[in-house]
Amino acid sequence: MQELAAVKYEISKSRFYAHLYLLEFPDEYADAVAIHEKLYKKAAHHCSAMLFKMPDGRTSSEFKNDGEVGHPGRTLLNILEVNGLNSHALIVSRIFGGIKLGPSGVTRAFRDSGDMAVKLAQNKD
Repeated sequence: MQELAAVKYEISKSRFYAHLYLLEFPDEYADAVAIHEKLYKKAAHHCSAMLFKMPDGRTSSEFKNDGEVGHPGRTLLNILEVNGLNSHALIVSRIFGGIKLGPSGVTRAFRDSGDMAVKLAQNKD
């Protein structure tokens, strides 16, 4: 597993930490989530998605909303799909800032932070 990008995005006092990982095996997804849980202990939610194309051509995908409102995990999976990232995990941890964003605002914030991590990784190439 290799970290390709990490960004911090702040909106309405909430902080979103997005990391994009390149995976060698789909099992590394759980390891990446565990790393986030240790890195961001104050985070209320660790939403994530993984997309992995197997050698036989099958695609394995998974996402987790981690109890967050809206559908941020599915949104993160969509980012991976749209950008053709077929062996990657995208994880965003949120530290709540005291102001509720609502389901659409939360989903938008997770999407924006995930997009920023992907764009940062693409610009490094």
